[in-house]
Amino acid sequence: MRNISGRALRAVGATLITVIPVFVLATLITFLLGAASGLSPAASLSGDEATPERIAQIEHQLGLDRPLLVRYLDWMKSLLSGDLGVSWYNHFQVSTLIGQRLTITTSIVVVALLLGVATGIALGLTAAIHQGRLVDRAITAFVSAVSTLPPFVVSIGLIVVLSVWLRLLPSSGYVSFEQNPSMWLKLIIMPAIALSLEPAADIARQLRTGLVHTLSEPYITGAVVRGFTPARILFAHALRNGSGPAVAALGMKIPALLGGAVVTETIFNMPGFGLLAADSALRGDVPVVLGTLVVSIILVLVFNVLVNIGLTILQPASRRSAA
Repeated sequence: MRNISGRALRAVGATLITVIPVFVLATLITFLLGAASGLSPAASLSGDEATPERIAQIEHQLGLDRPLLVRYLDWMKSLLSGDLGVSWYNHFQVSTLIGQRLTITTSIVVVALLLGVATGIALGLTAAIHQGRLVDRAITAFVSAVSTLPPFVVSIGLIVVLSVWLRLLPSSGYVSFEQNPSMWLKLIIMPAIALSLEPAADIARQLRTGLVHTLSEPYITGAVVRGFTPARILFAHALRNGSGPAVAALGMKIPALLGGAVVTETIFNMPGFGLLAADSALRGDVPVVLGTLVVSIILVLVFNVLVNIGLTILQPASRRSAA
């Protein structure tokens, strides 16, 4: 256990060396995109008094007339202190707006991850156990077909089947878990399923590939000769050592889930983080757009750190088994 904790800490340190420059570069690009848009709230804030002098005065009050580098450094300073700024249009704190919406998106993404991981592991294990047989070919064909379906197509199909034809689930809206747990689950299950299919397909493919390779290793043959049961060989040795590609694939799917949330929340009319980002972009509310992009960057980097830690813990197990 102490060795595992040490490896995890070293993995965190090594990952942070990469993550910090990536975060700085990503936030710089994000800020430059906002500045390059040329959008300004001055015209809307001045209302009927939108004279050039009044617009220039408002831009001066907001600091929009300062050099770009100075504005970026001030923005970064506020960002590191947890201040994401104020919306240009409703004057709410951006962090407050994101916090209210992020809960909705987080619940969808977490359920989608649980469904995707559970389904992917089940399909990958089954395909690997029945390698080369009809079941393996059927699962491979199924996950290949599922991975080509965009979330919005799956979302529309689920609405037509489960809401319109069968009338089993409501087609849109959101209530919090605290208000009504049963209705909360009914409302998020369809968008979660729509987002979970692609991760499930990738996890299944990668897990099958990893397990098939691992099951052909000499130490697996040695375990069979020593009389270990198939279940022990699969779960105690092969699964841990062959799951690395699936774990890596899972980490790469986090950005896709966040991006897919924009589409699914629009289709299901759910006031989540993705819909906030889309609406703010259409209104030209630059502070909110920048805030949502920064939070997305942080979430992606955090998940990448966790994936790297998991891979670091799994790799020594493979070396021990091979020995």
